[in-house]
Amino acid sequence: MANIDHTNQTKDEKTISLIGKNIHKFRKQKGYTQSELAERLGVKNTTVSNWETGDNNPPADLLGNICDVLGISASELLGLKLSNDEFNSEERRIIKKYRENKAMQHAVKVLLGIDRL
Repeated sequence: MANIDHTNQTKDEKTISLIGKNIHKFRKQKGYTQSELAERLGVKNTTVSNWETGDNNPPADLLGNICDVLGISASELLGLKLSNDEFNSEERRIIKKYRENKAMQHAVKVLLGIDRL
């Protein structure tokens, strides 16, 4: 992917480029093709391609679905750092698994010295 010179871009153009780059990055991390992501979102694969190349921005009503499918937060998609306490996608995945598994919860508490065997 080529480096983009943002010096002559407006703030909106920079945001579109960043959103597209993030969709591309997180799609690849999930191992999805553009067609697979498009199918999961109910859009055409050319639509995903246009987002990733910065030709256009995903509509606001799809942002939540994009985040859900990619397993990321809206702030990750938009490239925003909201606070130091925000979890990254891997941390959220671990927390979700932890919450789903009572035995794991106990094991983690034992490892942390909170509970006993």
